[in-house]
Amino acid sequence: MDPPLSPTAFSDGLKKETWRHSLILSFQTLGVVYGRLSTAPLYVFGTIQTTDFKSNETAYEYFSFIFWTLTVVSLLKYAFIVLRADDNGEGGVFALYSLLCRHAKVGLLPNDRSTKEVMQHEEVSTLRGKVESRARKAIRNHRSSHYLMLFTALFGACMIIGDAVITPSISVLSASSGLQRSLSNIKYTSSTDAEQTISDDLKKYVPVPSACVITVGLFILQYYGTHKIGFMFAPIVTIWLLFISGVGIYNVFRWDPKIFSAISPAYMYRFVRKINKASWKSLNSILLCIAGSETMFTDLGHFSKRSIKITFVCLIYPVLVLCYAGQAAFISKHWNGTENFNHLSESVPKHLRHVFILVSLLASAVGSQATITASFSIINQCLALGCFPRVKVIHTSDKRLGQVYIPDVNWLLMALSLSVTIGFHDITRIANAAGMAIVFGMIVTTCMMSLVIALYWEKSLFVSGCFLMFFGFVEAVYVSACMLSFHKGAWYLFVISAVSFTIMLAWHYGTMKKYEFDFENKVSTEWLTDYSPGLGVSRVPGIGLIYTDMVTGIPAFFSHFITNLPAFHQVLIFVSFKPQPVPCVPPRERYLVGRVGTEDYRIYRCIVRYGYCDQIRDTDDFEEQIISSIGEFISLEESDCESLTSPEGRMMIVGKPLVDRNALIPMHDTTSFAGSTNIANNETLASPLEDLIERKTPVRRKKVRFLMPEGSPRMRVSVREELQELIDARESGTAYFLGQSHLTVRNDSNFLKKFLIMAYVFLDKNCREPPVALNIPHAALVEVGMVYII
Repeated sequence: MDPPLSPTAFSDGLKKETWRHSLILSFQTLGVVYGRLSTAPLYVFGTIQTTDFKSNETAYEYFSFIFWTLTVVSLLKYAFIVLRADDNGEGGVFALYSLLCRHAKVGLLPNDRSTKEVMQHEEVSTLRGKVESRARKAIRNHRSSHYLMLFTALFGACMIIGDAVITPSISVLSASSGLQRSLSNIKYTSSTDAEQTISDDLKKYVPVPSACVITVGLFILQYYGTHKIGFMFAPIVTIWLLFISGVGIYNVFRWDPKIFSAISPAYMYRFVRKINKASWKSLNSILLCIAGSETMFTDLGHFSKRSIKITFVCLIYPVLVLCYAGQAAFISKHWNGTENFNHLSESVPKHLRHVFILVSLLASAVGSQATITASFSIINQCLALGCFPRVKVIHTSDKRLGQVYIPDVNWLLMALSLSVTIGFHDITRIANAAGMAIVFGMIVTTCMMSLVIALYWEKSLFVSGCFLMFFGFVEAVYVSACMLSFHKGAWYLFVISAVSFTIMLAWHYGTMKKYEFDFENKVSTEWLTDYSPGLGVSRVPGIGLIYTDMVTGIPAFFSHFITNLPAFHQVLIFVSFKPQPVPCVPPRERYLVGRVGTEDYRIYRCIVRYGYCDQIRDTDDFEEQIISSIGEFISLEESDCESLTSPEGRMMIVGKPLVDRNALIPMHDTTSFAGSTNIANNETLASPLEDLIERKTPVRRKKVRFLMPEGSPRMRVSVREELQELIDARESGTAYFLGQSHLTVRNDSNFLKKFLIMAYVFLDKNCREPPVALNIPHAALVEVGMVYII
């Protein structure tokens, strides 16, 4: 896998995107984003009951619904409106939620708001105007609205995950059914009755095994990442689009050139006027024509707005209109004659059907890629915002931060998708579930987007209400059709969504309760700095890294440790990771460093801020970065008078461009041999801070130096001594302190609270270890157990 791109380079890349780069990304979107939309013709008309076609006018009415649904939802809503609401290049329902967290202050993220610098991204971005709107004030002051928005975002994420389970099944099974029909047309001139019976049985059971094989192969390919998959699948989708557009044009001119008159909304009115329960259910199949529209926005982090919009407007939209028009023209002339007349394969000229089967099998596998990629993106965002259990996230591109692969989720989706294919083996039932996932995901986006229009874009409530009412009405029509088929397959989606929602809610609830317990039971810094010497606490050589969610005070587990074992290290560093509701935090704004107590105590606090696309704790050199940031803080502190006198909670951002001539410049060197210069004995102006990291060979070490700019004043003796003490402590060894929590519920708690805590405990024990603990040597790891009574 390629290493992830730095946030700064990523941001610069977005600003400098050229047309050449946009065209390359547009080509890749064909293989990732638009595979689902492109293969929808395989099952849109095919999942409508043949008995629902009463006359050739019925084909006209269905095509009118398809055209206007594609135009209003996919083109107008997503391509021209929703794509504009990106969160620094990221899309999806959680990107909308993060915008609301920052601009309407509705976030429930576990952040200690007593530290202003930690929430810098939120506070700076929310103060866009001097006058705060009444709507923003009302939402901010009602905490119930905060929970409602979180639950809405979680529900939307569950719909995307459910769609990623169902889409591979329906896409591949539809193409495999075409293979079955192709085999059924094969005639055997010489065969016994027994041989013919065996042959018919084989044809009957071809779709499910072939669909399972293709599905397994699709999920195996996810390891190679979006970039490679995009180039691999894009030619397939291109051939598929050319093929279905050509067939569509052929059918229009061959069977019914007047089909385009069905664009008139009058045909939709005729359909509604003579509606009944059976025909209304068929709208559930029509809804599938916009399957994949939501992934245009969710997959935004993998590409760019320009590339996604160009591809859809210039290629996908006109090709799909031609394809559906051609299929409707064919059906209008064969609705009472040919068997399976409503399947796309039947409208293909006979001499091209075997080619069609081959291309459709390949394209159907590609069609599932959009939702799988979208599920990776949404889970990665949930993970960083504390709404999903710990899983391994792999960045697969060195150019786009949003291109991620999650192995654990990938194999789980594959198992669930296979269970759908084997368990249902019926396209119509699977289509009912797919339609439900599509429409509910779109409703969530509509609701969140209306809030973004009012609170972030600062448009009037009238504009926001019009957006909600117009698109909400269109989607409500399809919801009513989907609910009629709830008992015929759609229930499976709600089972998956209920499990997913419970997992995410339990994890978020448990994380919040742990943080609240830590916050209420932390001890003051004075307890450690002033009272601990009187209790006989001794200092031992080395560095102690204490990982905690607290940004002020001493965590309860560490005070518990000192109470039972009265000793701690010569240098203490309290390290806190704080998620920010932004895609990425630039390195120059990532580390906030301050002191706990006076200089004599050698106790520091380092807050590491990261966005939901950053991978900070997975890097092998993270410890080196922490030590370097402490060294830089010590060097720069003498030029910052406020930091010398301010209490704990005031932090200095390290990593900024150095403009002060007195500040030390950190310089990462390669490897060197033993025999480095001691800073305490070096009286030159360029006094180095050498951080020697032991390797397998004792004499070969890695070092980090801090050099004074040429011509700078001599470094103070106290600063030089503190830097030397940091070096000596590092040479003595580093210990890592992690709190190991054991959550229990009070006996008088209600059932829901007990259930959520039990679910959290189960997930915590069975998911991956915290990322920070993955690369820590076992000999240096100290886990302090503590019981949390919630």
